[in-house]
Order: sequence, then C-alpha cells, then structure tokens
Amino acid sequence: MRSVVGVTQNLARTAGELRAAGHLPRGVKTEIRENLLAALREGRNPWPGIVGFDRTVLPQLERALLAGHDVVLLGERGQGKTRLLRTLISLLDEWTPVIEGSELGEHPLDPITPESRRRAAELGDDLPVVWRHRDERYAEKLATPDTSVGDLVGDVDPVKVAEGRSLGDPETIHYGMLPRAHRGIIAINELPDLAERIQVSLLNVMEERDIQVRGYTLRLPLDVLLVATANPEDYTNRGRIITPLKDRFGAEVRTHYPLEVDAEVDMVRQEAELVAEVGDHLLEIIARFVRHLRESSSIDQRSGVSARFAIAAAETVAASALRRSALIGESPAIARPVDLESVPDVLRGKLEFEAGEEGREEEVLVHLLRRSIADTARARLAGLNLRALAEVVSDGHPVATGDRVHAGDLLAALPELPILHEVAARLGAGPKDPVGRIASAVELALESLYLTRHLSKDNSSDDDRSVYG
Repeated sequence: MRSVVGVTQNLARTAGELRAAGHLPRGVKTEIRENLLAALREGRNPWPGIVGFDRTVLPQLERALLAGHDVVLLGERGQGKTRLLRTLISLLDEWTPVIEGSELGEHPLDPITPESRRRAAELGDDLPVVWRHRDERYAEKLATPDTSVGDLVGDVDPVKVAEGRSLGDPETIHYGMLPRAHRGIIAINELPDLAERIQVSLLNVMEERDIQVRGYTLRLPLDVLLVATANPEDYTNRGRIITPLKDRFGAEVRTHYPLEVDAEVDMVRQEAELVAEVGDHLLEIIARFVRHLRESSSIDQRSGVSARFAIAAAETVAASALRRSALIGESPAIARPVDLESVPDVLRGKLEFEAGEEGREEEVLVHLLRRSIADTARARLAGLNLRALAEVVSDGHPVATGDRVHAGDLLAALPELPILHEVAARLGAGPKDPVGRIASAVELALESLYLTRHLSKDNSSDDDRSVYG
C-alpha cells in the first residue's frame, strides 16, 4: 500500500474515531458525481491530458457519470479509450478509510463480508482503520480468451479448505477482481474478446450486485463503477458483447480520432518522446499525413489508423535528426523535412491496406506524405511570394539536402535573400536561432516549390543526397 506517513497521520485510526468525526460512507458513483460537479463548478479540468474530446466525448461521459451509469467506450484502436478511463482516478477522493486487513477494502462503518462483519461486531469502535489512496482503487483487466470466471468473480480457495474449513463456509472463497474493486473502479479493456459464458458472470454483479461461486450465492452489496472499452469491429469479427450485458451498461459513448489538425498536433506533442527537436510545421505535416491515411480508400479503415501511428512517426523523425547529428557532428539535433522520408519505410507495417493495393503500399504512402507537405506549406506560407527563391535556385544555386548534409551547408548554398528571413519567421525561426531551425524552414519552402513544379529535384545521387535545381 502507498505510504501514508505525513499524509494521513492525523486521520482516524479506529471506527470509533471515524464515527466521532462525523464521517459517513458514500457510494463510489456518488463520490465521483460530487467530485466531478465540484471540478465543473470551480472551472478545473477534470480530464488532464485528454485532447480533442472537449465538445464531443467528454460531455457525454460527464452526463453518464453524473447519472451514475456504468459505461462502455466504443471506438477504433488508438483513440485514447484506455487513457480516458484512467483519468477517472482523479475523480475519486484522494484518501478513503478501509478496514485494516480486509480483503475487499470495505468501509469501516459498512462491512459487507462475513469476516469483516464478525470483526466489526467483536471489536466495535476499536476496529482498526487504514487509509487507501485513490490510485489503489482502480483495477484494469485486459479481456483475453483465457480469462476465467475465477479471475473476475472468484473461486473456492483450496488452501482455506485444507485448513479445515467446510466447503459450505463462505470464507473459503477467494475473491476475483470485481469484488476486490469494491468501492472503486474496474475497467475491462476489449470487452467483446471476453468469452460469452464469462460475460454472463458479470450480469448479476452489474444488476443485483451479488456474486455466485460454485454454488455459493453471496449477497454482497458491491459498490463498483464498471467501465469497459470495445472496438466496433469486435462485435462481428472476434466476438460481441452479449445483449443482456449491453443492456446493463447505462451508457455507450463513441470515441473518435482528433477532428482538427491542431488537436492531433497537440496530442503528438504531449505523448511523443522526442529525442531531437521537431518543429510544429513538421508535426503538422505528420498530423495531416495521418488524416489523409484515415480518409484514403487504399487503407483498411475498419482497422483504423491509430493515434499511436502519429506518435511513432514523430519519434521516427526525431530519431532521424539525431542520427544525422551523430553522423556529421551537427548540434543541436533539429529535424528537417528530409527526415520525413524515413516515415513510410519504418511505419508501413503499422497499417492495414486494402487487398487490391498489394505491391503499391510505398507508392500510396509517399503520395499521401507529399500531399501533406504541400498542404502544410500552403497553409503556413500563404501570402509569401517564393518566386525569388525559385529563380535563384534555378539560376545556378542548387541546394542539396540529405542524411549527411549539414544545415549550415544547406543555407550556405543560397545567397542572402529577404524571402528566406520571411519564411523562417513564418515558421517560428528567428535570426538568432540555431541554423538547423532556419534550415528546416527553408527546406520546407524548397520542397513546396518542388511539389508545385517550380523546381526540380534530383534524387539519383550516389551519396543519398537530393538536389533542388
């Protein structure tokens, strides 16, 4: 258990002290409702780290929680369903009292198991109390085909039977994850993957709040919030949520991928562990690339394009910049558009293509990546006249880029031009910034001119260089 030294030392240590302090038990759904309402009234964000759901998913989830409903989050892979469920922890009280040594973390003033009730009757106000942190009141289970009723609900404990207790003694039961989540939250990921006969074991827990173990029927008034995730395709491909169980969930909330480019960029910036600097214009290209993939008829949209793809793409671009930094001694390591070329090759395996696209996978990815670069350049450099830059490069100042081209060399190939400063400023690079940051901005302008056919680009060089001319 998390250390409570210095945090709970002034709190009640016995049931009598707890009662004298005026403490009253309250259900976990009531606790979540009251804490959520307090956050909303005070203007605090109850969903830290959740991006892109402010006007869609979160209002629906908040209504479900305020209604006291168990919830299913339904959406494709990589939409942040599990991340969203884990933020529910912040809606619990930071510390809550439990009976010391109780298997199910029962409230000292409201024991529910035979053993705890016996102890409460014997000890009265001297029943010992400990304080549990909210992190310990959240349990998560990935639904796998080998999950058993014993894992979720419980089973007879042969050790307790061997100690001499009779099989009819309810204290011979070893409780599963659901009873142990009493007074807390239990999340079941990929619920349709749970075998239908196992799903049946959840019916009584959700409605009547009792459990049945090998003929025992224990009337345990379990106090849990049950939340689950599911992929729409799972209903037909790998399994389904049985109808009686779906009926017992009070709310089904649909999730989605970020609806706006800015939201996707914010999500990538928040989640990616970047080993080099990656400018916002490059993250925007990645975000647009992912959006194009989600709209492409060449990609199997039933499996979706996970947000993890965008995160991995950003990390790959950063890694490419770090590798160049090590190869040629460029410091600090700053990503440039040339680093985007590594994304299709490295991440192609994360996508599912339609059957008719066999052999064209790389062509599809390169085409969509170039579209994303062109879209970003058009949006970021709108209003700038790049003709002067195109004319200089065409009239005898070819510019090389590649894995082994230093940012300083890229800039040195061009004469002093006012448009270069305008491009850099538009993309957030100032004259006193590292040359890599300025080179990244200039290279995007050059790539834009190439994609709009104002410049040529020779990729046939033996030293892996590309030359704009």
